[in-house]
Amino acid sequence: MNATVVGGGLAGSEAAWALAERGVQVTLHEMRPVVRTPAHQSDRLAELVCSNSFKSVDLTNAHGLLKAELRALGSVLLPCADRARVPGGTALAVDREVFSQTAHERITGHPNITMVREEVVVLPSPGIIATGPLTSERLASAIGGRLGSSALAFYDAIAPVVAADSLDHARLYALSRYGKGEGDDYLNAPLDTAGYAGFIDALIEADQHHGHEFDQVPYFEGCLPVEEMARRGRETLRFGPMKPVGLPDPGSGREPHAVVQFRREDKAGQMWNLVGFQTRLRIPEQQRVFRMIPGMESAEFLRYGSIHRNSYVNSPASLGPALTAPDDDRLFFAGQITGVEGYTESLGTGLMAGINLARRLEGRPMAVPPPTTMLGGLYRYLREADPRHFQPMNANFGLVDPLPGKVKKDRKKELLVERAQADFGIWLGELEA
Repeated sequence: MNATVVGGGLAGSEAAWALAERGVQVTLHEMRPVVRTPAHQSDRLAELVCSNSFKSVDLTNAHGLLKAELRALGSVLLPCADRARVPGGTALAVDREVFSQTAHERITGHPNITMVREEVVVLPSPGIIATGPLTSERLASAIGGRLGSSALAFYDAIAPVVAADSLDHARLYALSRYGKGEGDDYLNAPLDTAGYAGFIDALIEADQHHGHEFDQVPYFEGCLPVEEMARRGRETLRFGPMKPVGLPDPGSGREPHAVVQFRREDKAGQMWNLVGFQTRLRIPEQQRVFRMIPGMESAEFLRYGSIHRNSYVNSPASLGPALTAPDDDRLFFAGQITGVEGYTESLGTGLMAGINLARRLEGRPMAVPPPTTMLGGLYRYLREADPRHFQPMNANFGLVDPLPGKVKKDRKKELLVERAQADFGIWLGELEA
């Protein structure tokens, strides 16, 4: 059996290893150094180009739970991270050089993996596309041609997502603009004149994240950062994402001075998106400023806002349940190009793509963990998110099925982890049967 993996980042490395460990002869294509990117400094596999942290290993943290699931699946990169670990508290922080060197030697040393240094411009089958946020223009064109030109985005304009149970619902009201749509599609936070003025002051003065040069994107009128809109004029947001027209407050019967709308992000209503609040503010500033919004005083952020360069596919509209091309169940997509954010999320989809392609080559059905697990919840989001509003997502507890009945808040995550680990163990047993 033979397969092709395109991209030597975290997802591609995991995918190649998973296939090779299952007896598949893998050709791993990495375009560096033939074609360079503005982000990478070396030609090694699995190079980390942003943070040196894989985030928390604590099981009561979403990223810690995801790591535990991926270790159980046989991740090759997490043991490499363990070997390269540096002090970072509960975070799995690594020495970048040691990590990439260890991963490169491990993967290229596998007898079933052959590495080829060239740019791929045709989608392979059987194969896995794991080219990340800096996919080459020619390959991106091939992906767009296959999936449809509207399937591929080239930058993120992400608004924050907050946990429903962290909002003060007594200060919010459910209503769609002009009464259209379902009554609970949107929640609304009303601001009076003074509250709006204070919020605008804080927004204008807040510190932005500037990031890497390659991460910068032009500001289009349709995706301006909320702080940039505020700087254009104090009333700009009241005629944009904070427009109160058509949203009368049931308490007074009148339209408030301004409104922040929250849009439901998942069917269970556990995650809510701040509509139109894409931002480049630093994370502490997002916490400080956005918690000034009524009802958000104790908000738990499941995803922070951002705007940056990122080639990714609209997975809910364009890919199958296991992230396959709609016309070829032996062509998988993995990593950030599928719409996941974060190192662990990327390598997780790569690992799953490798496992599932090996299963298809053996004539076996594809398998995805149940949505009570972190990996399964992430896959469900990529399959079921609203294609009209799809944005990349990181691991968080809002992705997994809610617990039945009423649960004490201080026990919630512990119980979610217990259920996730039990269900993942059952699924893993069935996978290996």
